[in-house]
Amino acid sequence: MPTKPKVPPARVVRVVERVRSELSRLSRRMVPPPAEMLELMLGTWVSQAIQAAAALGIADALAEGPLPATELAKRVDANSDAVDRLMRALVSRGVFRRHRDGRYGLNALADTLRSDSETSMRAAGLFYGSRQQREHWTHLLDAVKTGKPVVESLRGKEFFEYLGDDPEFAGLFNDAMTSISEMAMQPVVAGYDFSRYPTIVDVGGGHGRLLAAILDSAPTARGVLYDMPDVVADAPKLLAEFGLSERVTVQGGSFFENVPGGGDAYVMKNIIHDWAEEQALSILRNVRAAIKPGATLLLLEFVIPDHDGDFVGKWVDLEMLVVAGGRERTAEQYRALLAKAGFRMTGVVQTAAPISVVEAVPA
Repeated sequence: MPTKPKVPPARVVRVVERVRSELSRLSRRMVPPPAEMLELMLGTWVSQAIQAAAALGIADALAEGPLPATELAKRVDANSDAVDRLMRALVSRGVFRRHRDGRYGLNALADTLRSDSETSMRAAGLFYGSRQQREHWTHLLDAVKTGKPVVESLRGKEFFEYLGDDPEFAGLFNDAMTSISEMAMQPVVAGYDFSRYPTIVDVGGGHGRLLAAILDSAPTARGVLYDMPDVVADAPKLLAEFGLSERVTVQGGSFFENVPGGGDAYVMKNIIHDWAEEQALSILRNVRAAIKPGATLLLLEFVIPDHDGDFVGKWVDLEMLVVAGGRERTAEQYRALLAKAGFRMTGVVQTAAPISVVEAVPA
């Protein structure tokens, strides 16, 4: 297994975030408001440039060393002049670097676009810049007016049903969610002590990557992986790669119908934020019906902080509004939601990632 990256304490990350926020505000004050507004408007162009670089495989082409635009264009089968112009723009935003001799190469940001990077963001770049996802966001105004997601009116069905009709887009979505989970996984495991729980049930856990990381940090614990049957069908292969075949029980089913019993901790990562309140309550009540006295519910979610600074969860909240009809919540909103489902929230544990661990116990 690869060496685990060193994860800074959550409190240090929060200080860095506050400093970055203040520096950003200072930078904005030094630019005329119309110019700053134009820069903000053109943010979609940056996203599309990253998507183009990811789709062409430019970072992979540069993995063995810097290349001039002509050779880089040959490697990715694109127009030489256009590649030069694309790279010039991305370099100006800190993605890739241009050497003194004019060759283009990787830097820390560009390295995340390699398909084989330790924590690759290439799949996320492809998904967020995809034609389908761009189309969803062009209807943000409609979502804000109605308070309802736009996918059903555009596609004729809800987002997760639509994925079944568009395998290419579904692949982009699943790969993007996997890469984002990889990014958050180590900070969550480093920031929360899972070793106190003998049996950990990962509800909606996909192929088991998060559960594998949790069990690596809690070597005496056993796990239960629970998700739709077609999803967990591929889980045994991944679990075997991590040497966990004997420590994990794989079960197929829908959390809208029931949840396995017997767990000491029930983990749900970015599950509740996908759903409107009634659906979220249905899931939580199924967990409440299965959970035993003394067990703990752990929601791994973006918890909206009580400040006006930038926080990625505020933008993910708009994504939930546009696409799925779910939402991100503040700590108090989680407290109220959990109380309706028969839980008592006992705390929110911050991690070095934007993801926090919301703890609750049966009320």
